[in-house]
Amino acid sequence: MTVLDNIKLGAHTRSRTSLWSALRYFGPAQREELTLRREIEERVIDFLEIDHIRKYPITMLPYGLQKRVELGRALAMQPQLLLLDEPVAGMNREETADMARFILDVQEQFGTTILLVEHDMHMVMDICSHIVVLNFGRQIAEGTPAEVSADNDVIEAYLGAAA
Repeated sequence: MTVLDNIKLGAHTRSRTSLWSALRYFGPAQREELTLRREIEERVIDFLEIDHIRKYPITMLPYGLQKRVELGRALAMQPQLLLLDEPVAGMNREETADMARFILDVQEQFGTTILLVEHDMHMVMDICSHIVVLNFGRQIAEGTPAEVSADNDVIEAYLGAAA
């Protein structure tokens, strides 16, 4: 599938066309598909700055761009709450910085609440306004980045030494 097709897949959850119309791809189904494509191109692809790769097969893209397409597919669903599970796992610093910027922009431009599970503590501290820290499934801290980073239990659990 191309990048555009992959992102459009997320938007199909909002489809109002009947199965019969969709199978015939005539009339309402065709109009809805064209509207959906225009919306995705204007809203999601431009936002994620991936217009230059929208016709590329997803498998030909570097890992960082594949993760950006995954974010685009989720945004095409127009969620009120976006759950992100380790969105920067396996990325280099530049890709991580780009993804962090996009996550912040999603919150600002789309008004989407974001629940982020991530092990990259530098990114978490940079972009999150409220943090809950778990250690082996038990909550050990909660608060702002400044409060959490100064917490002795967090320091001991993640740095291996008391403050």
